[in-house]
Amino acid sequence: MGDREAVAAAGAGAAARGRVANIDDEAVFAAIIYVLVSGCAWRALPPCFGASKSTVHRRFAIWSRAGVWERLHQKVLQLLDERNLVDLSRVVLDSAHVRAK
Repeated sequence: MGDREAVAAAGAGAAARGRVANIDDEAVFAAIIYVLVSGCAWRALPPCFGASKSTVHRRFAIWSRAGVWERLHQKVLQLLDERNLVDLSRVVLDSAHVRAK
């Protein structure tokens, strides 16, 4: 199984259960990534992805509840670690402390 297939399989179970209509999962995934990376509003999603903004947002919510993003993140980290591409010496931890009242 290639990297792309392995990453796709990480979220396949929940994605299949949350599938609505015949909108391709890859097209919806690309649209979600576009929104998250570009910072555009869901309502401003360009029509070039072939899925409506409501479908994309609904699928994002379904996949989020199903834990798809966490499994995808773990799979990507695993693949990077297997290739010795994870350098923990470059990790930055940021936190804020606020006095409890």
